[in-house]
Amino acid sequence: MTLIAHSKLPTFERLRAEGVEVLAPGRAEQQDIRELHIGILNLMPDAALEATERQFMRMVGGCNRIAQFKIHLFSVPEFERSEKARAHIEAYYETFERIKRVGLDALIITGANPVQEKLEDEPFWNPMIEIVEWAKRSVSSVMCSCLATHAIVQHYWGIKRYRLEQKRWGVYSHRIVDFDHPLVANINTRFDAPHSHVYETNSRQFRDASLRVLVSSEEADFHLATSEDGFRFIFFQGHPEYDAISLFKEYKREVSRFVTGHRKNYPLFPEHYFSREATLILNHFRDAVLSDDGGKIGMANFPEQEVIPLLDDTWGDTGKAVVNNWLGLVYQLTSADRHKAFMDGVDPESPLG
Repeated sequence: MTLIAHSKLPTFERLRAEGVEVLAPGRAEQQDIRELHIGILNLMPDAALEATERQFMRMVGGCNRIAQFKIHLFSVPEFERSEKARAHIEAYYETFERIKRVGLDALIITGANPVQEKLEDEPFWNPMIEIVEWAKRSVSSVMCSCLATHAIVQHYWGIKRYRLEQKRWGVYSHRIVDFDHPLVANINTRFDAPHSHVYETNSRQFRDASLRVLVSSEEADFHLATSEDGFRFIFFQGHPEYDAISLFKEYKREVSRFVTGHRKNYPLFPEHYFSREATLILNHFRDAVLSDDGGKIGMANFPEQEVIPLLDDTWGDTGKAVVNNWLGLVYQLTSADRHKAFMDGVDPESPLG
């Protein structure tokens, strides 16, 4: 329901300007409403660091539960960061040591940019696994996004991701395939969701490992799944947190890489994303770049302002609804008289049924 601005993190002002309810700590303390402490382990690279924190905080802030949310942002020190990103993390993020002292009701782990062929060779692997092991013992539920999903199902269930011949990116139609889980209560039976990944896992691998697939796509395979118990781990392979412009920003970066000679081929469009009008505009720019033998067409002429008003968000409400359902379960399972029973694995009144 309400985010508490317990630091000077700029994202709070950005969300407040969007209409998300954000309370100052003084006002929050006057409210007779229970707090939930939600951690966000942000593993995204510098270019997406702040956008990703906004996206997940927006989804939490859109929850309609009668609760106040304190967001605890943290990352891992193993990443090489720019001076600006390091300064942002040092100013507004917490350390894992402090997170352990404060405690969390639930944890969100973002995706990350894959660099290594083997997940265990990524610089974030060991510190992330340490955090996940702690969360498994100390946090009621962990929600994983994309690459975090791939890492955790490999660590606990031996499920290996595989590399796609071509990057899967676009907006795909999905359908609920398991209607009996409260995470998918009161949402559309069919809805869109963005995907953006080079590596993938699939529904067959999850079911073979006795994991529970809730939402899947004929084109993009699974979008939402859970651990066997239905709640300890929540797995997204898609990106319900994306803004309407997120895939467009990724596309622009790939075009820029081509224009500057860092990739050989001009990028294909994200699938099912651009409207006919946006496609015509972007094709016109592409044709100009490909026919330009004098290097006159550069990214300064990229038609960003013409395309942005043509982009649609066809997934945001459903993503918020799933997160709302998740936080509702967190709220129930972390109440004072039920938390110990849940952590001990004995919860006779569990809402999971």
